[in-house]
Amino acid sequence: MIRFLGLAFLGFLAVACRQEEIIRKFASQTQQDIARAYIEKLRNRDFADIEKAMDPSIAGDLQGGTLNKMAALIPAGLPTSVKLVGANQFSSKEAGTTLNLTYEFQFADKFLLINVARKTKDGAETIVGFRVSPISASLEAQNRFTLSNKNALQYGMLALAIGVTIFTLFALIVCIRTKLAHRKWLWILFILLGFGKIMVNWTTGRWDFTILTVQLLSASATAENFGPWIVSVSLPIGAAIFLSRRKELVIRTGASGDGVSADSG
Repeated sequence: MIRFLGLAFLGFLAVACRQEEIIRKFASQTQQDIARAYIEKLRNRDFADIEKAMDPSIAGDLQGGTLNKMAALIPAGLPTSVKLVGANQFSSKEAGTTLNLTYEFQFADKFLLINVARKTKDGAETIVGFRVSPISASLEAQNRFTLSNKNALQYGMLALAIGVTIFTLFALIVCIRTKLAHRKWLWILFILLGFGKIMVNWTTGRWDFTILTVQLLSASATAENFGPWIVSVSLPIGAAIFLSRRKELVIRTGASGDGVSADSG
């Protein structure tokens, strides 16, 4: 039974490429090199170029030895691992383009997130964000999908997601095999889509919901970049309505409902 549920869950679990490779597509190698160069200057307490590049909007936040305090959070020596774990870009005609890069540094058993945000406007480049944040473990370890140490809501959402997926696939197979005279493709589309969404953060257990949304197969488990897995469930309204009305639809068309339809549309 456990093996069956695991296979069912894998049915809606997306198989992604390596996360860091995906993130790197949001920033050119040159842009990454510039961010890394500023981080190295911070590590070496070479603050002059950093202060020169600071945008006036954050210059006041870095007074009082803030850069020195940030540098003190970084252990001495070379990092054992450096990963690009976040990349976001925002553009507008008024504000220009801001590229926000976040790196995960590992020094032995210590981990840091170092964020550098740079803005380009009218040909000028300035730093609009610089932060060093110690973390207890790597993001990959913190957000790894595991069944241990979860609360009842998380287990319940996972079981519901698996159940809803199986129910939707069952309704889809029945619909495909049922002879309908008209608009079978509309029923198939209706069955495939779930409406509304309840979500649970698999790492923190926090839940949320949204009404005005649809998702394929009425359930999903997704993780963006190195972030937490989000397990979500939607109402399989189309699947439920079709199964409840199947006999009526078959009677209306005068079909037996047992064979494969000769009318795909």
